[in-house]
Amino acid sequence: MTRTLLALLVAAAAGCTAHEREGLQAVSRPDVSRMAPSAQTQVRTSYETLTRKIEKRSTTAMELANAYGEFGKLLMAADEREAAKPCLVNAQTLAPGDVRWPYYLGHLHRKNGDLANAVTSFERALQLKPEDVATLVWLGNLHLDEGQPAQAKLNFERALSLQPRSRSALFGLGRVALAEQQYARAIEHLEAVLRQDPQAAAVHYPLAMAYRATGDTKQAAIHLRLREDRQVLPADPLIVELEALLESPQTYESRGIQALDNKDWPGAAALFRHGLELAPDHAALRHRLGTALYMMGDVAGAQDQFERVVRTSPGYHLAQYSLAVLFQTQGRHAEAIEHLSAALEIKPNYTDARLRFANGLRHVGRAADALPQYDQVLVETPDNSEARFNRAIAFVQLHRYRDARRALSDAMKRYPDQPFFAHGLARLLASAPDDTVRDGGRALALVQTLLGKEQRTLDLGETFAMALAASGRFDEAASVQRDLLKGAANSSLHAVVARLAHNLDRYERREPCLTPWTDGELP
Repeated sequence: MTRTLLALLVAAAAGCTAHEREGLQAVSRPDVSRMAPSAQTQVRTSYETLTRKIEKRSTTAMELANAYGEFGKLLMAADEREAAKPCLVNAQTLAPGDVRWPYYLGHLHRKNGDLANAVTSFERALQLKPEDVATLVWLGNLHLDEGQPAQAKLNFERALSLQPRSRSALFGLGRVALAEQQYARAIEHLEAVLRQDPQAAAVHYPLAMAYRATGDTKQAAIHLRLREDRQVLPADPLIVELEALLESPQTYESRGIQALDNKDWPGAAALFRHGLELAPDHAALRHRLGTALYMMGDVAGAQDQFERVVRTSPGYHLAQYSLAVLFQTQGRHAEAIEHLSAALEIKPNYTDARLRFANGLRHVGRAADALPQYDQVLVETPDNSEARFNRAIAFVQLHRYRDARRALSDAMKRYPDQPFFAHGLARLLASAPDDTVRDGGRALALVQTLLGKEQRTLDLGETFAMALAASGRFDEAASVQRDLLKGAANSSLHAVVARLAHNLDRYERREPCLTPWTDGELP
């Protein structure tokens, strides 16, 4: 063993020197009283470990760095960022070659909105680990946020060269191209992300902006409807480790939400159950467990969880809403209305609940009461196509066929890419009992256009037969209806068979259909 190596080993084994401890920042334990009991225990234990390491003069610099760093990570996981900061700074001071500490500091600064220090920390982490894709992507995102797309582009391109299928790097390049007004390139990158992951909902908004800038308003509208407030994040083992660190209901909820986003329903349910073991009365956790169970096909289990939340936390509007949605799928509209009404009392601007409330009112024969609810939805969300369509259906239920025709005609112009308005108008024109509204020729023209563009469905076939009959072409209408009847019988659609047979009888008697939608067909 050489003298130099021996000296290094002795130094490594020796305690942390006074010089190394100079400049370290003071650390304190935050108030843990609001944390879950299990998390309180973790924080206290980690703080006690750190205190012992500090007091023990033989503690090496590396040991002390790890103690500071682990306590800082725990505090960061608990969202105690101000208390975590000096811990991570001390860890970095004592172990300047450990990439973890500048990396975690970068995220801490980023969450605090301190972009300049976040960039500095991530750049330091990148110096220690130059080929880390996650660090490159986070740096690129920060440079974009700072209005520096050229610098961001270098980071994303480097990340993509290291990991050619990195969705987060492709997404970043798409955002860079959008910022640089290179719209065709932005579309290319963003569509590439969707080809890899069709569920990457965060892509739709920037993609819509890129299509709008190129003049493709149809594609822009499609992607705007699909937008969600999500992110396309890099694979990030250090953050995964951090998020799993704290034994608290909030940690399990956060991890469960990630599992839901990844469509890992069983994994999400297991995480939510772990959280409920720590906090049985946690309304959000139990509601999310119900959601995961529903996605797994366990409707009874989901209903049980939603009902438990409503009983124990009636002010939790999301559970009221979810239970109502479940009841509506079961045709239990009166019960759904009760829960939707409760949700709206708690949160009057809950637009989705108001829309379902209006639909429920229609289904229990209260179409007149539904109309002002639809109007309110359209005040809150003017581009809500579902509300516009169902409002037109309410007019039909009230026998206000001219108002329904006007509503559907206006919506067709407003939403040219949404065929259900044209289909609805065609059915109304083909079968309205009001002779001043019924117009077989126009109905037939609309249906023929739809047949040339859309997939042929039973509903569209029915409307085609209605339009033929309204145009006086009863033999053709009967022929189409017989084909539909045969297909429905082969598929054992017994309720549909009865309806089709009724209209076939009318066509054979050379009478048009005068019922646009039966009660069972109403959307």
